[in-house]
This record gives sequence, structure tokens and C-alpha cells, in this order.
Amino acid sequence: MQKNVGGIDRTGRLVIGAIAVLAGIAALMGYWAVGIVTAVIALLIGAILLVTGTTQKCPINDAAGVDTTE
Repeated sequence: MQKNVGGIDRTGRLVIGAIAVLAGIAALMGYWAVGIVTAVIALLIGAILLVTGTTQKCPINDAAGVDTTE
């Protein structure tokens, strides 16, 4: 799979991913009372966004034919 994530899309994924991971960790540690399920979902979404932003490869973008590298 070729790179298909770049520019603002990549930056947004990295920033929002980091915020979601931190929110999930805060919820799991009890600093934010939203529940365990919400904390785990935030961690998963954040991790996915961080991985796709870092590797610049997104299978959903690939399936949809979207390329934001240019």
C-alpha cells in the first residue's frame, strides 16, 4: 500500500490521536469520569489515528480512493 495520508490530514490525525490517547489514559486512571468503555474506545481510536498519521497509510482512504499526500 502506498502512502495516502499527508498534509493537514496527517497533522490532524497526529494531534487528535494524541489527544484521544491522553483522554483514554486519563479516564482509565480516574481523572476523567466517563467510564471504562469510553476510555478504551478513546484509546483505540487514538492509537489508530496515531498509526495512520505516522505511517501515512490508511486502508479506509485506500478503499475510498482518497489521497491527501499532494
